[in-house]
Amino acid sequence: MADDERYIRPPSAESEGRAPGRGRMAGRRVLVVGGGQRTVDAETDPVGNGRAMSLLLAREGAAVAVADRNEASAAQTVALIAAEGGNSVPIGADIRHEADVAAMVETAVREMGGLDGMVCNVGVGLGGLGLSAVKTEEWDQVLGINLRGPMLCCREALPAMESGGSVVFISSIAGLVAGSRLPAYDASKAALGGLMRHVALEGARKGVRANIVAPGLVDTPLGRAATQGRPSRGRAPVPFGRQATGWEVAYAALFFLSDESVYVTGQTLAVDSGMTGIS
Repeated sequence: MADDERYIRPPSAESEGRAPGRGRMAGRRVLVVGGGQRTVDAETDPVGNGRAMSLLLAREGAAVAVADRNEASAAQTVALIAAEGGNSVPIGADIRHEADVAAMVETAVREMGGLDGMVCNVGVGLGGLGLSAVKTEEWDQVLGINLRGPMLCCREALPAMESGGSVVFISSIAGLVAGSRLPAYDASKAALGGLMRHVALEGARKGVRANIVAPGLVDTPLGRAATQGRPSRGRAPVPFGRQATGWEVAYAALFFLSDESVYVTGQTLAVDSGMTGIS
């Protein structure tokens, strides 16, 4: 390969969601908050992070409660899991509302008979670019969803979670380095690290771990919508020559939820092909 030739990391079976499950989550009960998927183009949309995680966890043997503000989208994820012989239940919940969060956790525990893990896969980016474009109502809305929502999820779920459980926050490399140019989004994702560490501290009393997966550029419906609004996003240089897939983010979450990471807590894993480390 010539020095100036761009390397493109070929996708694996795991990258494309074709790898079979290996029983890594057998007997576990996991709540995926944000397990639905937005639609940009139904015919060409790739899998989103939340749907990929829900499907992968079910393939690995977990019972999965799929929660989403769009209950119809959660039900679509559940239908895909059922088609593969998996065990799941849809839950409609808007994590901006305390009552919804409490009911979501109660339903998940009741339907699955307990709770061993939770994924907080929520996040929005609103407003114009730069501080001068920030509107206070948009700032409050972003932090309400991206930070207050996960806090409420943990407040309700932690007392119900079994000893040895695991909480995974899906954040972004925007919480590690500047780049999105959306101040509220960057600030909320950075603050999620503080929340994660507190959950890890409190959870340690009963052996519950908490960690963050911080994706870089990912080819999902949400990612494609973001690129439509800011075309420069799609031109950003990526060390591996392509954006990640939702499945590649899902496998990182699976690691933190499984016993393979039983001695790992309070940590952040960037799934970004090295954008935050070598770019």
